[in-house]
Amino acid sequence: MMFILLFMVLVLQYSSHVYSFDRSYCASKTKPSVYKDGEMMVAAFFPLFSIVIDYLNEDPRNMSYYVQLNAKNYQIVLAMVFAIEEINQNLHLLPNVSLGYDIYNVLFNEWWTLDRCITWQSGPKKYVPNYTCRREMKYVAVLTGVSWIISSHIATFLGLYKYPQLAIGSFDLNLNNHDQFPDLYQTASKDMSLARGIVSLLNYFHWNWVGLIVSEGEKGVEIISDLGAEMDRNRICLDFVEMLPVSEVSYDASRQLKPTRLLKSSANVIVAYGDSDFLRGFLFYIKHTLVTTKVWIMNSEWDILLHSKLLILQSFHGSLIFTHHHKEISGYGNFIQSVHPSKYPEDFYLTRFWFYFFNCSFADDDCNTLENCAPNVSLRDSSKNSFDTVMTEYAYNTYNAVYAVAHSLHEMLLHQVEGKPTRKSEDLIFPAWQLHPFLKNMQFTNPAGEQVNLDDKMKLNADYDILNYWNFPEGLELKVKVGQFSPYGPRGQQLSLSEDMIEWATEITETPQSVCSESCGTGYRKSLPEGKAACCFVCTPCPQNEISNETDVDQCVQCLDHQYVNTERNHCLQKSMTFLDYDDPLGIGLSCTALCFSALSALVLGIFVKKQDTPIVKANNRTLSYILLLTLHFCFLCPFLFIGHPNTATCILQQTTFGVLFTVAVSTVLAKTITVVLAYKVTAPGRRIRWLLVTRAPNFIVPICTFIQIVLCGVWLGNSPPFVDTDTHSEQEHIIVLCNNGSVTAFYCMLGYLGALAFGSFTVAFLARNLPDTFNEAKFLTFSMLVFCSVWVTFLPVYHSTKGKVMVAVEVFSILASSAGLLGCIFAPKCYIILLRPQRNSIQGLRDKIHYRYKS
Repeated sequence: MMFILLFMVLVLQYSSHVYSFDRSYCASKTKPSVYKDGEMMVAAFFPLFSIVIDYLNEDPRNMSYYVQLNAKNYQIVLAMVFAIEEINQNLHLLPNVSLGYDIYNVLFNEWWTLDRCITWQSGPKKYVPNYTCRREMKYVAVLTGVSWIISSHIATFLGLYKYPQLAIGSFDLNLNNHDQFPDLYQTASKDMSLARGIVSLLNYFHWNWVGLIVSEGEKGVEIISDLGAEMDRNRICLDFVEMLPVSEVSYDASRQLKPTRLLKSSANVIVAYGDSDFLRGFLFYIKHTLVTTKVWIMNSEWDILLHSKLLILQSFHGSLIFTHHHKEISGYGNFIQSVHPSKYPEDFYLTRFWFYFFNCSFADDDCNTLENCAPNVSLRDSSKNSFDTVMTEYAYNTYNAVYAVAHSLHEMLLHQVEGKPTRKSEDLIFPAWQLHPFLKNMQFTNPAGEQVNLDDKMKLNADYDILNYWNFPEGLELKVKVGQFSPYGPRGQQLSLSEDMIEWATEITETPQSVCSESCGTGYRKSLPEGKAACCFVCTPCPQNEISNETDVDQCVQCLDHQYVNTERNHCLQKSMTFLDYDDPLGIGLSCTALCFSALSALVLGIFVKKQDTPIVKANNRTLSYILLLTLHFCFLCPFLFIGHPNTATCILQQTTFGVLFTVAVSTVLAKTITVVLAYKVTAPGRRIRWLLVTRAPNFIVPICTFIQIVLCGVWLGNSPPFVDTDTHSEQEHIIVLCNNGSVTAFYCMLGYLGALAFGSFTVAFLARNLPDTFNEAKFLTFSMLVFCSVWVTFLPVYHSTKGKVMVAVEVFSILASSAGLLGCIFAPKCYIILLRPQRNSIQGLRDKIHYRYKS
């Protein structure tokens, strides 16, 4: 008997544990199959019972196992019965031909599966392969599932007889090998877009740090490859990958795998990817481990019942499950409501279901008759296992599989009876392999209006419903649709989700986060430490003048030259235009200084003009003094070319005017120094160079030196003149408008020439500093040139170390300082004598000074 055989198998496998089952004779008395006769028969092999685990405590040795009718898988039987009844009542599909069914229960191992196949093939009395006790073989097809393992075991056996086999489980590439399984067809849609659906869900919640648990073998490797590639494209990282040996764990609970990596993982989202066989092993895998802080994402519904004082299923409260989307089948809910043991007396599973879940009892003399049942109850009134009025994924596949067989049989019979006026019942008996040509290319529209295609090459990718598993409070066990994924939707709109309907794990109060590193905000970029996963990054501030206005950017974006970065480094702000302006404090200071010194030089010039006949003014060439004072006056006004908004004219005049004026000033000093030397040489006995003074030769030094500087400036302006330019880098918030010197070489040639004149003047003045004379100004000229050279030697490094308008201010300051040095060192002592010691600026004063010096 089935329960007895099952019990024996379980005892052999789990001999070290305690097991319990209902010892009622009628409850354990079963038949080989659920059989209803018809002119054409469809056989089916489904796992209708599940292993129920009862954990007495945390010790794995104190676990109780027994078997129980699986309500979810039993719905597959009801879907098959419902489809066959619809077809038998359909006047346009297989008219005058009745379909029957023969449904067998199989366990999740090869021995039990082959035993059921041999029983079906040979009859319940004889177990002789290739021999049948049946009078006639009316079977046209076999339905198998839900696991691909079951389908593959049966396909290996049925391959000897070329029976058409339709697998009702999820589409599996293992079964798509037509060389190995030439007679097998899969009714489910392809799952090629499931990886995209899962990754879309991860992206929706910004989960980029997940764990992956899959089954061992080729299927697991394929899952890791497909899902891993999709995750890589979307920058989602795997914290761990766990591969479970389903063939061992599913059937041998004593071989426990401790979920160490799961518990230690920092990922709060775990993807459990595989078929129902895998999930069975997966539930054994976690066993009594309570995990209430993780979000589980699964691609299949479990079909195993667990009862535990440790609330194992509480760990899955809030899980998200992907199932194939399909339309509702009209009339199926009413059919479930009307199912009753009295209506289907051949279905002993239904009778046992009523016995277990509605507290019925069997009649004393009849195990097929129930007594003391609650009146007017239906399957969905069960308190322990609710039957959904909407078809599950596997039930829908079964429904389509039956219709595929019916449509193929209908076409084949039309070919057979073509040209024959009548048809006898004997004509309906034919070898089942003759149905293959019709099944192979079968396409039809089912009663729900959806296209069904058995050709693997023509199958479309499935749409998915996203279910949320609710099991809080314990025992609720609801699966609520919260979203949908369609691979055919517009990009970015393939996933639709009702986030407010989702119930999360019991210890999660808000939408959970699952990231290896917290998101990098605006103003930061991701930096990946060596040896870390791409999701385990650190956030580093954007470099200077770069921003990031989005989160989790790999590279910051550089602002344009006319923009600058705000403090948060998430926006580029427009720079304002600036220059050394008269409103600027630095500009005001330099302007006032220039005006003061210009006025002072004019005042000195006025004093010299007024006192032009005095000895101190006449000494050392009065004309050169006038030229020098006038030049210094314009030198003090020269900074005004540098202050204010630059334009083409001011840019051209800035350096050329500065160069020419200072050349005149320095050459004048040189001429005055040479005049002093010549004057001393003339007064010395035996000298014959008086003609140099008479012809005023030193005065020609000024135009000659100036002419050379003008030529240099002319070449400069002719080849690469200065122009208006902008400096966008010196100041963060401003664009500085300034003059670009054009040719740097020409600029330094001008400065070099001026420096050579200054050094020459200093040298001559230094050599003549001790010449005896009453009004010898050689010492003052020496000191003035020392100040001048010091200013401009200091200017060069400072000028190159500054940027923007400060650089302009440095040049202006150097002009003022050097000009002031010349004015003060040369003319201050003379003005002192003219204004404060007038007695020394007369003939009598000169005589007294000479007499005093002679007497001394």
